[in-house]
Amino acid sequence: MSGVPHNRSGAPLNRRQLLTAGATAAGLGGLAWGAGAVYAGNRQSARDTTDADAPVRIGYLPITDATPLLVGHGNGYYADAGVTVAKPTMFRSWSSLSEAFVSGQVEAIHMLMPMALYMRYGLQADVRITAWNHTNGSALTTGPEITSIQDLAGRSVAIPAWWSVHNVVIQKMLRAGGLTPVMREAPSRERNTVTLLPMAPADMLPALNNGVIGGYTVADPFNAAAEAREVGHIHRFTGDVWENHVCCVTMMRGELLRNRPTVASGFMDGLVRAQAWSRENRPEVAALLAANYLPQPPKVIQKALTRSQEQHADTIAHPDWHGERIDFRPWPYESTTELLVRSMKETVVDAPTDFLSGLDPAQAHRELVDDSLVKDSIDRLGGMEIFGMTSTQRSEEFSA
Repeated sequence: MSGVPHNRSGAPLNRRQLLTAGATAAGLGGLAWGAGAVYAGNRQSARDTTDADAPVRIGYLPITDATPLLVGHGNGYYADAGVTVAKPTMFRSWSSLSEAFVSGQVEAIHMLMPMALYMRYGLQADVRITAWNHTNGSALTTGPEITSIQDLAGRSVAIPAWWSVHNVVIQKMLRAGGLTPVMREAPSRERNTVTLLPMAPADMLPALNNGVIGGYTVADPFNAAAEAREVGHIHRFTGDVWENHVCCVTMMRGELLRNRPTVASGFMDGLVRAQAWSRENRPEVAALLAANYLPQPPKVIQKALTRSQEQHADTIAHPDWHGERIDFRPWPYESTTELLVRSMKETVVDAPTDFLSGLDPAQAHRELVDDSLVKDSIDRLGGMEIFGMTSTQRSEEFSA
């Protein structure tokens, strides 16, 4: 029975629930990245998670958000921690990744934090957030004609998923600019509305180039790609709106945490070490990702990882936040979970919302986030200061 997917109460997930996981993720984002939603090698069956010698299987999407999971494998940090990890499996959509995770085909992934909340409370899936995977790393990229947020009135903006930090942030930005985000209707300049469109990241750049959308908000390297091809420009980094915000979190299946605690602990040691190394060796990270894990051009990946404030001085409102590029800070702050839950309740989505009804933000953090492993791993590596952090508590700074 241990190889059968379970919900958080321990009951097995039925076929309908498994299909719902993938279908909902697809509906939340419209996320097929290409003709094949999943590489052929991804179609694996779930296995017995009590096998201490079985390799941990990682699932990821080809974006820089996946960096720590991939660097941990590429640099051999998991092996150094005594954990066998299979070569990470690349998925082409959030829907295929989430379905594979819920069904037990992979045990560790990076996932949009709002989707993590949906998995736990919408699907009652037996999953936990065990660390933040990264901070920042996303932006609002717009066409050359867009010089202010008000210029988006009467236009459409693409998002990667309804339940994404991108959607939460862009809606706050639009409202702060006097605009109204809408869905399932044509945008109107007269009514100052902006239509939000879930779209595959790979489709965003051509849609912007063809004038189908006025902008998109997504993870790198797709923003860097628009700059490189001179299709669009960075209007605002999301890290300049919400200081050091989380986007993707590291998630593990409950079975892995319960049945193989030593493996889970070693895996976290490798992940945290990868985050520390990635912060200080960005050109080398770009080369590693381009050579082994991401399909984008090396120059685009490097641009995304090595941005400087000087390159974007005219778009940055809070230079002391350093939100212009991705960072790697593993500690999962409770204040962020609480703000995110409250913000999700105010966000317009064409997706299930019942799971948010009555959900207490502080309780959500306690139930969904298991910070015991990451705390120990950070301590073993040398402490919070290695990641530019001074405390396990913080105040959230948001300035749309």
